[in-house]
This record gives sequence, C-alpha cells and structure tokens, in this order.
Amino acid sequence: MPRIARILVPTDFSAASDAALRYARSLATQFGASITLVHVFEDPLTSGAFVGDGVVTIPPGLREAMERAAREQLEKQHAGHARSLPLSSANLLMGPVAKRIVEHAEKMHADLIVMGTHGRGGLSHLVLGSIAEKVVRMARCPVLTAREPQSEPAAA
Repeated sequence: MPRIARILVPTDFSAASDAALRYARSLATQFGASITLVHVFEDPLTSGAFVGDGVVTIPPGLREAMERAAREQLEKQHAGHARSLPLSSANLLMGPVAKRIVEHAEKMHADLIVMGTHGRGGLSHLVLGSIAEKVVRMARCPVLTAREPQSEPAAA
C-alpha cells in the first residue's frame, strides 16, 4: 500500500467540505501525514457564463473584499485544526477551481486529495457541473470524496 504523507483538502466552506476535512484529519492522524487546506478563489468577473457578451462593472473594492473574506474564512478554518496537526498549512489559490486544485496537488506531491461533494443530480449537475468529478478525472493521485452527512430519518 502506498504511503500517505501529504493530503490536500480543498474547501468551499460547505458542510460537505467540513466532512472531507474530518476524514482527512482522521487519515492524517492515523498515517502521520500533513494536511494542506486550500480554497480556490475564482474571480467573479472571469467565472460568469456571459462575461464575454457584455461589460460587467462591480463596485470598487468588491473583488478585494471578497478575496479578503475568503482568506479570513480559510485562516479561521485552518486555525481550528492546526494545533492538533502541526504539519498542516493553508493556501488561498486563484483561478479555475478544479484546475488549480489538481495543479496544487501536483506541485505539493500530494498522495491523496480528500474533498467534499454536494451530490447534485439532474439539472443542477448539468448546469453547475461537479468540481469533484473534474478533479477525479484530472488528478494523478487518488481522490477521496465525502458527502455531507445526512440527518437520520425520523422514526415512524
């Protein structure tokens, strides 16, 4: 079995990403691995479907405020587990989400990517696509996907 020494955990700050981080923490503890937590900030001006069709203006400083908020949220999430996993780090990346995740995994020589999936289906999957699905297809290392824990159905 291959050694797991470096785990990459992408987060979008959702419950599914939190579940993935819990899995990664457990694996990191078991294998003595490091965790790199990443959030990919996709510029709102370059990620829209119709940006090329017209002029989009945003209030001055909005992009910087959004980036700062993402960085603060990432640092807060990282601080929540950094004490128990001293080999952990956090990075804010910029650009197309799936592509940046795979590039960062290659750059850090990740042995495993652990990421959340929202489990969308139907039209929402068709329209929004799946970042996790793209990462699974493109990554050179194994990818473990975790879904948001579902609440137990009420007893009848």
